[in-house]
Order: sequence, then C-alpha cells, then structure tokens
Amino acid sequence: MSMPTTKTARQARILELVTGGDIHSQAELAELLAADGIQVTQATLSRDLVELEAVRVRSAHGGMVYAMPRAGADRSPATGITRESAETKLASLCRELLVTAEGSANLVMLRTPPGAAQYFASAIDHAVVPEILGTIAGDDTIMVVARDPRGGAALSRLFLDLAR
Repeated sequence: MSMPTTKTARQARILELVTGGDIHSQAELAELLAADGIQVTQATLSRDLVELEAVRVRSAHGGMVYAMPRAGADRSPATGITRESAETKLASLCRELLVTAEGSANLVMLRTPPGAAQYFASAIDHAVVPEILGTIAGDDTIMVVARDPRGGAALSRLFLDLAR
C-alpha cells in the first residue's frame, strides 16, 4: 500500500484498522501502523485517537477494544465491521440505489438517484471488496476502479447480482 505520511493519511489508516477488526491496545495499533510503514509515537497515537473520538468498549468476546462512533445521528461506538455485514449492507444499497452498472476495461460506472452517489460510494469503500481499488463519486454517478486491468465487466456483474 502506498500512502502519504500526513496526519490525515495516518488518521485514515487508524480509522480503517479500528473499524476493520479488534484493536485491544495502543501498542497493538502502533505495531499494525508500523507494519504499514507508519512510525508513530505513543503520544501522537493517543492524540489521534482522541481527535478521531475513538473509545474503548467491551467486544462481543468480552475484551476491551477500540471503537469509532458511527457517522450521522447515531454516534454510539461501532466495533469491527465484519465482511459479511458490510457485504449485506452493500447488497441492500445495491437493491435500493443502483440504477445502472456498466463496465469497461478496469472501470465501472454506477448510476444512482440524484444525491445518493457519495453515500453509496462510501458503502462500497467500507465493504472492502478486494477487487476494488477505489471509488470516485459525484451526485448521481460513481466511478469504481478495479484492480484488474480488465476487471470492469466482472465488477459490473457483481453489482448487478447484488441488486437482485
């Protein structure tokens, strides 16, 4: 993974790690960041967690883990999102919001109702589909970039299948 060494990039990676699995301590989080090439002091990591509004909560397994508040009105902490729950949410959003999907080369163009593209793109990003490099959203259009140079058609079919 290639990322800049900015505070914003570091905090984005912390957010991904905390929402992607159980992080039990700052030391564990620092090790995961170091594995990504991000060296951080304990003081900086502590400040980042405060700025991100991370809290420690009891996980389903009984241990204490870091969690992030949910976006929107419900600010209660959300622990690690499972791949299954993210895919279920993505399928639900495909049924509700996907108007059309068309693939070409490594790109997929998704059409949504007006105003829904950014929300839908965020759900795609959080679903962590390995075949997807990233998304760019406008008002009613999302461009999805596939990792495979010829993966656009297959990703287009995936979105259409999720919508069924």
